[in-house]
Amino acid sequence: MINKYFLTLFFCACLINVQAQKVNIVTTTPATDWLINKPVSFQAAAGNDHADITLYPEQKLQLMDGFGGCFNELGWEALGSLPLAARDHVFRDLFSADGANFSICRLPVGASDYALSWYSYDDVPDDFTMRNFNIDRDRYILIPYIKEAQKIHPGLKFWASPWSPPTWMKVNNHYALTSGSSVKGSNRGDNEMGAGKNIANNATAFKMDNSYLEAYALYFSRYIKAYQKEGVDIGALHVQNEIAYAPQWPSCTWRPEDLGYFIKKYLGPKFKADTIKTEIWLGTINYGNPDYVRKILTDTAASRYIKGVGFQWAGKNAIGTIGKEFPQVKVIQTESECGNGENNWVSAEHTWQLVNHYINNGASAYMYWNMVLDSTGSSSWGWPQNMLIAINKQTKEVKYNKEYYLMKQLSHHVMPGATHIKTSESKDNLAFLNPDGTFVLMLSNLDDKEKKEVITVGDKKVELLLQPRSINTLTWKP
Repeated sequence: MINKYFLTLFFCACLINVQAQKVNIVTTTPATDWLINKPVSFQAAAGNDHADITLYPEQKLQLMDGFGGCFNELGWEALGSLPLAARDHVFRDLFSADGANFSICRLPVGASDYALSWYSYDDVPDDFTMRNFNIDRDRYILIPYIKEAQKIHPGLKFWASPWSPPTWMKVNNHYALTSGSSVKGSNRGDNEMGAGKNIANNATAFKMDNSYLEAYALYFSRYIKAYQKEGVDIGALHVQNEIAYAPQWPSCTWRPEDLGYFIKKYLGPKFKADTIKTEIWLGTINYGNPDYVRKILTDTAASRYIKGVGFQWAGKNAIGTIGKEFPQVKVIQTESECGNGENNWVSAEHTWQLVNHYINNGASAYMYWNMVLDSTGSSSWGWPQNMLIAINKQTKEVKYNKEYYLMKQLSHHVMPGATHIKTSESKDNLAFLNPDGTFVLMLSNLDDKEKKEVITVGDKKVELLLQPRSINTLTWKP
């Protein structure tokens, strides 16, 4: 009788535990940053219950590699204006498990438009043997930035991309592709290139002679090895940032035939000969027509070296098609759209919609662009852009913008190795199953009034009342 009594009591306790399974909720709104709500409970769902969103854990989609942003020189300069304790706090908020928990980040190969000035690792003309190659500048500026992040997150992963080859490898012998001032109203002045050296978007700006192609492959090999010696392993190299854009800052356009030729004849064989384990990726693709990527991936001699494709900006219009046509090739998002320094709620909503689009089209990673900048957000060519964290270098004030809390909701809760799982409605929600068995559901209410949502998983349901203009993350563990 006693055994039967305790067995019944144990069964009832288990039943109560299932019925009362707790769901934790974090909310960000225009008025709140990181609101931890009172947990709600799953209830038993009847077969005819209405559901706004149904999760299908058995329908597994892509594995997630993680989330992060890009290291750049102007970010490190802004951080350098802070007292040490305040600077360390920013690093914890970006890279610790209690903070945003960024796990994969981008590095520029040489100058980006957020470098202090334009440079490469070998600016000596016709140095085909890379005798003068060095990363000395990075040792003083970029690598210390990376090392501080590694202190917080030793397992942080990296991928890299160049904005421009050394100028002597380009047909116009200049970092930029278009002359003049890049931003309306900018006081940066002319880039002194001269209109006669402008390169059209559909042209290849690289000198396609054998000696330059060989030198550029050697340049990348030396870069990977030099960073490795500094304790920074580059997991993937995206061969060119924004292959279809000719701005007034460092850049280089490539026709697909030429980029594929460089990969299959020079870069791929060089990495193989030098036993470089860094993956070669086709990126970053900002071309909306999938024919650009398709032309290279259907070239088997080139595609044998290509492990993935990275997309940004207009590339969002091609990622879905490429993902379906080439399922064996991984795809990621490589740069969030940066705005014009608004740093407001509208920016956060726009980024959330981008996150939703890219992940629902197969992306296994999402990269914000500027993690930290001074409060002006100005690039080296005068374009004020958004950032996650703004630092006023005069007052030392540190401001966390709404996009920081959006990215934190995503990267704090969704672990590397999580599985993106199918939901009944893919618009404005994303669901994941973490390696430890925790479920994560991100969903939004972008209306101006409260919205009731009923979420079902199997034979359970939970009812929510979402705040107006809110982005929310739900987590629970069966």
